[in-house]
Amino acid sequence: MEKAVNKESDRMQDIISLCKRRGFIFPSSEIYGGLNAVFDYGPLGVEFKNNVKRAWWDTLTRMRDDVVGLDAGILMARRVWQASGHEEVFTDPLVDCTNCKSRFRADHVAEMSGDPDVCPNCGMRGTLTEPRKFNLMFKTYMGPVEEDAGLVYLRPETAQGIYVNFQNVQQSMRKRLPFGIAQIGKAFRNEISPGNFIFRTREFEQMEMQFFIDPTSEERWFEYWREQRWNWYLGLGMKAEHLRWHPHGPDELAHYARAAMDIEYEFPIGWKEIEGIHDRTDYDLKRHAEYSGKDLSYYDDAEKKSYIPFIIETSVGADRSTLAFLCDAYDEEEVSDGTRVVLHLHKRLAPVKVAVMPLSKKEPLVELAHKVHDEVRPLGLTQYDETGGSIGKRYRRQDEIGTPYCVTVDFESLEDQQVTIRERDSMAQRRVPIAELRATLAADLLG
Repeated sequence: MEKAVNKESDRMQDIISLCKRRGFIFPSSEIYGGLNAVFDYGPLGVEFKNNVKRAWWDTLTRMRDDVVGLDAGILMARRVWQASGHEEVFTDPLVDCTNCKSRFRADHVAEMSGDPDVCPNCGMRGTLTEPRKFNLMFKTYMGPVEEDAGLVYLRPETAQGIYVNFQNVQQSMRKRLPFGIAQIGKAFRNEISPGNFIFRTREFEQMEMQFFIDPTSEERWFEYWREQRWNWYLGLGMKAEHLRWHPHGPDELAHYARAAMDIEYEFPIGWKEIEGIHDRTDYDLKRHAEYSGKDLSYYDDAEKKSYIPFIIETSVGADRSTLAFLCDAYDEEEVSDGTRVVLHLHKRLAPVKVAVMPLSKKEPLVELAHKVHDEVRPLGLTQYDETGGSIGKRYRRQDEIGTPYCVTVDFESLEDQQVTIRERDSMAQRRVPIAELRATLAADLLG
């Protein structure tokens, strides 16, 4: 068992190393020693994560008639967080070690040390204090003076911006229930014990959709969105055996939820949540109606009745799902010339779609290769690679970042105006006329 755990831990370290080496993810403020649990996405990482977000956005909004988008502000009125309950109950149990002065979430101690009475850092027994509540919201102040009247929070979730705009969106877009509002945005949580790379960080992005429904249809829509969200991961190439459902028991349910199901992914660090589907009933709109004094009910002109809509929520961590897709795609294959590290990313998610490589740096070949590169640029992010090393080594570099197709321009290309397309997963090669190259690759990338 210990060997299996170590192997999985080594796999995670290999993925983290690849992310740093190939420009996916860097530690934040690294030249100053870094900042705990904050990361920067490099040139390939930002493309990869944007592709994950775009795939979610397209599926939830552009491919549907009943979901629209929103981009609410990070800073909101303090009353929003009082109404939502965050100011009062958005807390974690905190314990301190009196020996080494380390601080941990009380509910994580047993998982980290194997014993709830043993400090995970120094290993001392009986040195942990009694748990106390710690609010996870970051505070700041609006205006020139730091006073209670100017207190605001960096939002800990994006959902509340949707709820307070429910009426604005419904009326301006002339939407009838059921309909949803989707949002992608930054959120901030002052986590006590963040870690595991980008899985749990203090600054992160959420992809959330709130679906407003007639209260009588909550069970049907809850099951509908469970199926839709599960299939989204499978449709982007994630292996079904690496996914499972985790239903929330009575002791796990949030104060606003009647039912909740998590989609968990089997990371190298174990099974962890990547998305939650929640039946939030009418809790949120009722609370905001109460605290704001505004009527947030919906009038159903077909049924001739008014009611506060119920909400089915789908909440995805953009960083967590990005990490899950990365872990699922990472592979080490034994091939004839050694070990090939490859990311078997879905074509929609791959940061670089096509790489163009001249076989040699000689001028006639380079000139033609640049023309070929210009021809395929409209297909998405592409790379031109004439750096040192054999064509095989350049293929390997593209395999490592998940590029689906490499196009090689060789000396025969000068004569027959054809190039070689090399596929990432099968490593198969085929000759294609340059005049047909863009159309061929466009069809392959969509296939």
